[in-house]
Amino acid sequence: MAERDILVLARRNHTEAMRVASGLTIFDHRVRLVFLAKPLVETPENQEQIELLDLSDIVPETTVPEMADDLTLLDAAALAEIVAASDVVINL
Repeated sequence: MAERDILVLARRNHTEAMRVASGLTIFDHRVRLVFLAKPLVETPENQEQIELLDLSDIVPETTVPEMADDLTLLDAAALAEIVAASDVVINL
């Protein structure tokens, strides 16, 4: 399987988006994860997925201003650029 640039958009289900993003690195894909629409809720499940992201070398980004203290904040133009440069976009 050829390496791809994959963008995972965490819109409605942040936990599942983090799980999917981490799993995609098994195939040596280059994976980016962007949180959209709402802040990440601190739960044990999300903490577990954050640890997997760290192990997978995925540094999440966000369009949610409330998350900008911890993550890189993307504006609409930056997000559009990332979407255009991706081979695959997964929206969860």
